[in-house]
Amino acid sequence: MAAVTTDELGEFYVRYYVGHKGKFGHEFLEFEFRPDGKLRYANNSNYKNDTMIRKEVFLTQAALKECRRIITDSEILKEDDNNWPEPDRIGRQELEIVMGNEHISFTTSKIGSLLDVQSSKDPEGLRIFYYLVQVRLVNVV
Repeated sequence: MAAVTTDELGEFYVRYYVGHKGKFGHEFLEFEFRPDGKLRYANNSNYKNDTMIRKEVFLTQAALKECRRIITDSEILKEDDNNWPEPDRIGRQELEIVMGNEHISFTTSKIGSLLDVQSSKDPEGLRIFYYLVQVRLVNVV
């Protein structure tokens, strides 16, 4: 199966990271949809001396189009993280998206529950972020 090229879909890149540094070291989950159609996944948990898990696969054009549709439908590209909670000792989340001529990059603290979303300074924008990364994109991966 041939990799999907950027020309076929326009510029497209997504990277999501959630992690923290604690008593077990740097623990994180990260995935990345690359312009060449490659999906990269990494999960590092040092709990009980676990080793890092790394996986790479090439996605079909249909799968990449579905990812783009999910992102477009979420309207995340209209959001701004200025009023979202800053990363703290509990951890951080990062989301970077390049789609066509748009490039956004968000950073916020780890979100424990919808209560954290509701009590933020921007509950509507943070809810869009939360559902996109916790429900929609993670299920694609």
